[in-house]
Amino acid sequence: MTWVAAVARLRERREPGALVTVATVRGHAPRKAGAKLVVGRTETWGSIGGGNIEAVAIDRGRELLGMSDPEPELMEFALNDKVTNQHGVQCCGGAVTVLLEPLPVLPTVAIFGVGHVGLELARILARHNIDLHLIDSRSDILAEERLSVLGDAVAHVQVHHTPLLPEEVLADLPAGSHVLIMTHDHAEDAALCDAALRTPGLGSIGLIGSAAKWTRFKRRLATEGGHDAATIDQIKTPIGTTGITGKEPATIAVSVAADLLRAFEEERR
Repeated sequence: MTWVAAVARLRERREPGALVTVATVRGHAPRKAGAKLVVGRTETWGSIGGGNIEAVAIDRGRELLGMSDPEPELMEFALNDKVTNQHGVQCCGGAVTVLLEPLPVLPTVAIFGVGHVGLELARILARHNIDLHLIDSRSDILAEERLSVLGDAVAHVQVHHTPLLPEEVLADLPAGSHVLIMTHDHAEDAALCDAALRTPGLGSIGLIGSAAKWTRFKRRLATEGGHDAATIDQIKTPIGTTGITGKEPATIAVSVAADLLRAFEEERR
């Protein structure tokens, strides 16, 4: 398996990892600069030359997996018999510098409703290294030409057309997902709020709308949904950063994205 495929596999499994690259080589060494190794919790893919270099890099890579917010780092190895190594002697005669880059589990955001605000928000979030789910019951809203503005996305964008029950997507989202409810239909919003409160392990639930809308929703969630006040309070509304009050779609999107980015930072601490 190539290192690119290995990184993709970890991302798909939502497992942390580390990418190890031979950055520089002076003199003789087992591998040339550019050789790569991917380290997972229990597996590795590729090789940077075996022996002490690889074993130490694997050990350190797995230490990075357990850190809350690890940074890339360099490790230097002298390959001669005068160096005391943790995993045996390598006496090729050269010196190697290795770069370790953490591969964290990425945040997940699910936008229910990709209308005028939802699309603006998707355009901003797509520039970040996250998993981004776009869900809508309207096929025209998810048309390829409309979403072409996300063509150069950094994010891994997954599109879900859900003409009947958008809330079914909630069950398939990974733990810790941030859910934003902003569909074109208040009845759909209400059903999604109820379903989100019944979905364990979500990172956050946000609802777009006015104070009057939220008053009606709270009453309905209590009387028809049977949710208590503490459970209902898990839904954040209004969404976005406090103090930004503009109603233009792009303004709302910037505010909501900023609030999410702050939440991502807090999760890494």
